Amino acid sequence: MECHIDYQPAADLLEGRVILVTGAGDGIGRAAARCFAAHGATLILVGRTLAKLEAVYDEIEVAGGPQPAIFPLNFEGATSKEYHELAGTLSREFGRLDGLLHNAGLLGDMAAFADYDLELWERVMHVNVTGPLWMTQALLPLLQASRDASVILTSSSVGRKARAKWGAYAVSKFATEGFMQLLADELVGTSSVRVNTLNPGATRTAMRRRAYPEEDPTTLRTPDAIMPTYLWLMGPDSRERTGEAFDAQPPRTSRPGHAAG
Repeated sequence: MECHIDYQPAADLLEGRVILVTGAGDGIGRAAARCFAAHGATLILVGRTLAKLEAVYDEIEVAGGPQPAIFPLNFEGATSKEYHELAGTLSREFGRLDGLLHNAGLLGDMAAFADYDLELWERVMHVNVTGPLWMTQALLPLLQASRDASVILTSSSVGRKARAKWGAYAVSKFATEGFMQLLADELVGTSSVRVNTLNPGATRTAMRRRAYPEEDPTTLRTPDAIMPTYLWLMGPDSRERTGEAFDAQPPRTSRPGHAAG
């Protein structure tokens, strides 16, 4: 695992690229969408809350970024048909996809496995694993139409070493790591698409507050502060790297954390 928080991107790093971000309405997804647009990318903003997506759309336009597109979608209830409809729309509008950031996620309960509500477990797995897998499969032809496409799957420290009471979230992130390895191995040598995971680390987000309600959020990096690693993975400087697990921050000296938009 490597850390690239000191990466200094060129202003036009993502010029001309088409990038889709899930969970784009808030937290890390919002920061990533704005950051990618500021470096020249055309964004497809995907999330469940239209008002939040519209707010990010407006922020990108006011900042002078390329006009983004909005596609409301709730991973919890989305069907395979909806993912293929999304792929069809993007094919007609853009013809390719140069980047895909899977950022949307559901924390679930902080509870012992013996007490975990199984319906909630299923919801977490569907949002964090099944939905992103279905979306990736539907979008794969568009990614392969790009000369240099990057897929980033959001991981977590608890998806690399499990900790008690992280339940379905931890298991879902282990599945994310496994899927990354599988897809990267299938595509290596036959495709320009690279696939990696990224653990954001302890970041000032709503999900982090739910996981650690007693923590002082001012001690955490903001989503904007961890964007260099996202830019590096999404841009051409990471072209030769695939099938790897990256961290956006150095390890913390106590209680390592995670975040997802």
